[in-house]
Amino acid sequence: MSGKPLLVTCGLPYTNGPCHIGHLRTYVPADFYVRYMRRSGEEVAFICGSDNHGTPIVISAEQEGSTPRALSERYHEHFYDTFRRMDVVFDHFGMTDDSMNHETTRSVVQRLIDNGYVYEKTVSQSYCPQCERFLPDRYVEGVCPHCGAIARGDECDQGCGQHLEPGELRDAVCKICGSKAEYRKQEHYFFRLSAFRDFLLDYLPTLRGTATARNYALGWVKDGLRDWCITRTLDWGVKFPGRDDLVVYVWVDAPIGYISFTKEWANAVGVDWKDYWCGDTTRVTHFIGGDIIYHHCIFWPALLKGAGYGLPHAVVASGMVTIDGKKFSKSRGYVVWTNDDYLDQGLPADYLRYYLLSYTSHTKELDFSWKVYAERVNNEIVGTLGNFIYRTMYFAEKEFSGVPDVAPQPGIIEEIERSLAAIDARMRDYDFKGAVDGMMSLASFGNAYIQNNAPWKLIKEDQAAAKQVIADCLQMVKALTVVFQPLMPGSMQRAWTMLGYDDDLAAHPIAEATAPIGARALGKPVPLFKKIEKEQVEALEKVMEARVAKAGEAAGAKAPTVSIDEFSKLDIRIARVVAAEPIDGSKKLYKLILDVGGEKRQVVSGIAQFYTPEDLVGREVAVVVNLAPAKIFGVESRGMILAAGDEASLLVPLRPVSPGTKVR
Repeated sequence: MSGKPLLVTCGLPYTNGPCHIGHLRTYVPADFYVRYMRRSGEEVAFICGSDNHGTPIVISAEQEGSTPRALSERYHEHFYDTFRRMDVVFDHFGMTDDSMNHETTRSVVQRLIDNGYVYEKTVSQSYCPQCERFLPDRYVEGVCPHCGAIARGDECDQGCGQHLEPGELRDAVCKICGSKAEYRKQEHYFFRLSAFRDFLLDYLPTLRGTATARNYALGWVKDGLRDWCITRTLDWGVKFPGRDDLVVYVWVDAPIGYISFTKEWANAVGVDWKDYWCGDTTRVTHFIGGDIIYHHCIFWPALLKGAGYGLPHAVVASGMVTIDGKKFSKSRGYVVWTNDDYLDQGLPADYLRYYLLSYTSHTKELDFSWKVYAERVNNEIVGTLGNFIYRTMYFAEKEFSGVPDVAPQPGIIEEIERSLAAIDARMRDYDFKGAVDGMMSLASFGNAYIQNNAPWKLIKEDQAAAKQVIADCLQMVKALTVVFQPLMPGSMQRAWTMLGYDDDLAAHPIAEATAPIGARALGKPVPLFKKIEKEQVEALEKVMEARVAKAGEAAGAKAPTVSIDEFSKLDIRIARVVAAEPIDGSKKLYKLILDVGGEKRQVVSGIAQFYTPEDLVGREVAVVVNLAPAKIFGVESRGMILAAGDEASLLVPLRPVSPGTKVR
């Protein structure tokens, strides 16, 4: 441990819709980590809050005839309540629209201005003459200038993923009325992100957390940094210093919320917030989704550096979530809502916490399936952990009326200590699956121990030996209860009570796992966990199937028609993949060299998550060859590979076709 307190934050939930399982991929691991570190002796503050600004909230409020503040307050309360139902317990959960964040944001931005890191520039911005308003971010939709995909105003969300500045979209259209937008000149303010390249190249290799966050960020910095426009033409948000017509971009005031919420918490408990955010040795650890690495590993440290604050100690980035092997999509119905689909069905928070942390490595994609969920619960939680705890305590109560007055054998204490050391190493390396696997391995060891020693047989011929086995097993039950508490707090508190304790398990350090229980009465042993029945799984799957079907019907109803003349403008040909290689800094993109019949064509395609280069070379694919050239991640692309579905199933001919053959 260092002398500095540890501050843990989570990416802020956006108050524009309810909590889903994708949110929990960040918050549950963070809560697990915080609980564990506290019980390992660390001083930890766990801070979060809701993100209340930006155009999506304004649009949603307008559509429902409400106000952005009212909408934000409603969803703020929803997230706060949902997190507590999932046993994710923050020390403070604030709002970015509260006065503290307005004040802190303006202060930080003014520091950047004073230090020469913000400048004014006149830019062209989309404007709707019909609505008589400028169109920032999601008020506008058009064509990405980098890859040609349909994109929103601040990000190519359906294509290359690049951040877009005001005025960069081609063929812009107003999202409110559908009218064609025009471009008008307007003054905006830019943050000199490009000035921090050398700083970031020195800082990022020292950043702790997950390697994915460091490596992606380093790749982006090496590719070059562009200055960021940090103002928007909106009424809703934090006013830019000295301007009543501009607000600060949401990706400025949202992370500053981490500081604001720390101030609010510190004021309430009587500590100094500067201990967490100022100086050279701060221990700020951010838990985030993998889609906001750029903001937290590049933009945020540069902003903090420019304003004279301390820097993040670690960034822990999670992998994305899929549903039944399909890309997570609310619009397509591939979503699990935390309340409606899970908690309100009477399913335990501890089961979902276990699934989220044990299914796969934290940095890899996590697939949620009701069938696999039930298998993991029944086989591991019920069959391994619950079985060992219950059978041990049941036998102890039945045969010895409590804990035998016998010390556990040294070998058992040594096994527990080995397990605790391995778990601790995994936790401090942010390997949460490895830590949970270590916990469950100790439960498996206990099951094997009691099964092999069979105290129910031993007691008939050697009662002292049977007592020793049960004393050993009860010590392991105590160790399991202590070490599993950060993962499954509700269940382990019940187990603690069954062990005969009447206080809060969370108040006991992990090190107490090896402290002798001593002779004592037990609470009435009852099974801790309940199996998930097949019928329940089928019912939950039917809810998902109905949602997907309904979404498909809605999407089909909205599909526009095109004339044969419009379709004939597309020049689609069969091409053979000659070469394929990843593009540095991108998880999704390959650079492909295609033979399109007497011509080699370079195309960038976002299929890297689904195919290896070896899968692609030699394959025949369909490609649009008359698409306007575009630069994607700095690589020129002259065409577009055609694929279907969320898993990018390539469209290929059933029989061999010569490269260059036209698709009709």
